[in-house]
Order: sequence, then C-alpha cells, then structure tokens
Amino acid sequence: AFHFVNTKYYQSVNPEPAIIQAIKAFIKNLDPHSDFMDPKTYLEIMESTQGEFGGIGIVIDHTKKNDDEVLNVVDTIPAKGADKAGIKANDKIIQINNEVLKGLSVDEIRAKLRGKPGSTVTLKILRPGNKEILTFVVTRELIQEQNTICYHFNQQNIYYLALNMFTENSVKQIEQLLKKAHSQKSQGLILDLRNNSGGLLTAVLDIAGLFLKKNSLLVTTKNREKKVLEQYRTTREPIINHQQTPIFILTNNFTASAAEILAGCLQYYSEQDPNHALLVFLVGSKTFGKGSVQEVIPISNDCAIKLTTALYYLPNDVSIQGSGIKPDFTIEPRFPAPHELNWITNNFGYESTLKNTIKLEEIDNENTKNEKKEKSWEERKKEQINNDYIILSTMRLIEMFDLAQKAHPKQMQRRKDIIQFLNKNYTFDDVIQMEEIKI
Repeated sequence: AFHFVNTKYYQSVNPEPAIIQAIKAFIKNLDPHSDFMDPKTYLEIMESTQGEFGGIGIVIDHTKKNDDEVLNVVDTIPAKGADKAGIKANDKIIQINNEVLKGLSVDEIRAKLRGKPGSTVTLKILRPGNKEILTFVVTRELIQEQNTICYHFNQQNIYYLALNMFTENSVKQIEQLLKKAHSQKSQGLILDLRNNSGGLLTAVLDIAGLFLKKNSLLVTTKNREKKVLEQYRTTREPIINHQQTPIFILTNNFTASAAEILAGCLQYYSEQDPNHALLVFLVGSKTFGKGSVQEVIPISNDCAIKLTTALYYLPNDVSIQGSGIKPDFTIEPRFPAPHELNWITNNFGYESTLKNTIKLEEIDNENTKNEKKEKSWEERKKEQINNDYIILSTMRLIEMFDLAQKAHPKQMQRRKDIIQFLNKNYTFDDVIQMEEIKI
C-alpha cells in the first residue's frame, strides 16, 4: 500500500505524519493505556514531568477515553489556580487553549494543563445547569503539597482523611492521623480513596507499612510469561496495635491503580489475620480495575511509546486488572436532586415564591439586599461531606460496630462475623421487602 501511494498517487506526499498516525492507531488498539507519542507530545510530557513545573490545581477523571470530547473535573485543590478562577467540581473541560479534547489521551491533556509557574492556560467549560459555555483563564502555580482533606467528626469521635493521589507527604499525614485517632480512642477512621487515581507506589508501600508487619508482601509484577519481575514489600514496623481503631476505606469506580493496590492489600491481610488485630473494611462500590504497568520507551525520530509491559498481582496472587476490588459493604452514591427539580422547588415550592407574597423585609422597610457571596472551597467541601450519603452511612456503620463490640464482644472479634453482623443489621441499598396488609 505504501509503495503504490509513493509511486502512483497523483502528487508526492510526506509519509511521516500518516505513518505516525498509523503506528499510533496500532499501539492504541493494544489496550487503553498503551500509546504512541510523536515528537511534540513526547517533548510536552517530558517537560511537564522534569524540573519545576506548574499546574492548575484540579483532580481530573482518568477514565476519559481518547474519543471523548470532554474531561470531567472531579475536584479542585483549595486556593490554587483553578479554584481561584472559579472552576468547580463536576465542570466539564471541552477545550484547552482553543484545542478540542477529542483524540487526546489523559497524559496528553495533563501535559497541556501543566507549564511554567505564572503562565496561563485558557479553558472552555460546560457546567451542569448552565446553557452557555464558560471561559476561564487560569494561572499555573507550583503544586507541591498533596491535597489532603482531614476532619474530626466531634460528636461521633471519628476521624476522616481523603487522599486523591499518593505522594511522599501522604505517608506522614496518615501516620499523624492514626496516632491521633489512637490517642483519642476514636471509634474509627475513615480513609477516603474515592476518585484516587494512584500516584507513587513507593508511598503506598510506606503507607501499608503503617498497618502490616515488616517485610509483608504488598504487590508483585509479572510479565506475559507470568514470570515475577519485582516484589514490593514493607520496610518498616507498623504502628497499629491489637484491637485498636478500625479502618474503613471508601472506594468507588474512580479508585484506581495504586489506590486499588492499597485497598486490596489491606483487605487481604485483614481477612488473613489470625488474631483479628487488623480491622480494615472496604465501603462503597467496586474499584476501577487498573492493574497494569506501563513503561515509556524512547524510540527513533524523537518519538516514544508508552507500553503495558506487566500486570500487578496482590498477595493472594490475584490480579485486579479488569476486575477491580469488591468492597465488604456495597453502598452506591445517592446524588442530590437534579437541576430541573431544584429549579421547580426554588421557583414554586415555597410561600416566598408566590406572586405578590408578603415579605417581612418590606414590612420592616428593610430594602437593602445582601449580596450573595460565593462560598469558599472549605465551605463547599464541608457542605459536600454533610450531604455525602456514603460518608454518613460509613459513620453509622462505625457507630453500630462500636455499640455491638461493647454489647457482644465475643461475637464481634472475627472480621467475617463483623461483616455478617453489620450487613444483616444495617440497611444499605437493598430493595425493601414488603407485602400489603388489608385492614
């Protein structure tokens, strides 16, 4: 085919762009994470990962397919570029510097969002509930510290920590929180790994070391011949003592890669612990199922390929690739009322929405109006947690677990019995069984 195009096509052509696209299509067809990088893309990715670079401070949806035309913003990092510019969680990016996203991989998009600190990037965004396309000019900043959300729920004495990616700093944060939870005799600790796309495997290894015995196997990588390439084991002594704070890990379909490895590994060791000292439970929905290892291989003409070269295997020699981790307690999210229902409620659902209604401010001659202030990131986050059905359900689980341990300690020692008891006595998303009673 190439010969005839080169010899018989009506005009001479430069074959390089077409060959690049052909190789790219071939490698992309292998699996969702393998890719071919042309010189421009490879240079952008290398520049965005080496030396000092800036980002806009968002957590993106890593499940975007190359043919998708939008990229979902999962969350924003407080007081960083995107948050300052007014970008919010659930916004959908449709253009970056007037370039459409269709045909771009997540790596390519991430490279375009990054750049020198102080430089700007223009984003066009669709926002749920808005008909118009919004334009934001965002200034890139150094994103050095991990966006970690940590709260103490005072009434329940439960600690909550959310991580959207694993960095070196994550280990210190979890260790400090564990020590604090133990010293305060907390009912439980909620580790929120929802929307966590992974990060440094070394950080995950160190975090696992907080819970597991030294030299415990975290994960193994194997090639296509099922030959073991590497084994990752913990290198420190744990800080968890027997029968102390139970850990409830929240997962969803955006919990991926290294986050799945941590959740699956701790679940496995909690199940296998003969002393039932490590009480770790997974709550939420099944994880994403990314258990593959990618290697970036430079090739000729300043190009490179990102190729899947191995799979991850948990300590029970089972790969999470394509299957994910199933939680101990399945709780699906319940979303707030859709925009249309909110609009109806706000416009027709109250006395104050009626025409010519009597208003107290008119009676009291208070004609001044308070300007509606935009809520800060912290205020929005607290409001989101207060309305998060899975967090609230997990808190109820922890309270039930604590009460049952005090009332029936002998029946609440084995992990298997604990899960059976909580699943039996706590109503999740099951269909209510009912029959009509005629009276």
